[in-house]
Amino acid sequence: PGFLGLGLFDKQSFMSDLDVQIPTTFDPFADANAEDSGAGGKEYVHIRIQQRNGRKSLTTVQGLKKEFSYNKILKDLKKEFCCNGTVVQDPELGQVIQLQGDQRKNVSTFLVQAGIVKKDNIKIHGF
Repeated sequence: PGFLGLGLFDKQSFMSDLDVQIPTTFDPFADANAEDSGAGGKEYVHIRIQQRNGRKSLTTVQGLKKEFSYNKILKDLKKEFCCNGTVVQDPELGQVIQLQGDQRKNVSTFLVQAGIVKKDNIKIHGF
């Protein structure tokens, strides 16, 4: 008698099909983890927005590599987007760039075009 009495599979061919389909302990994230560890872990750049009062807001950029000159990046961002800004030294987060207004999209495209960060390594937070 076949599988479930329908006569479609005989037991031996069904088992051999099943044996073929069982994957050998394949980890789909192994190559991704290997890439991360090789590059010293994925260092994300976080672009956040903070609401001030009314329509006013503040954009913060955190997680840029230490070897970049924050003041030069800030200078270019201020010139590009016609806004004011500053570099703040945070005890936990290190140096953080603050800009006036909601500049999240602008900053992310600027950082990618300038070649400072890859698009995959930018995380935009807020609303």
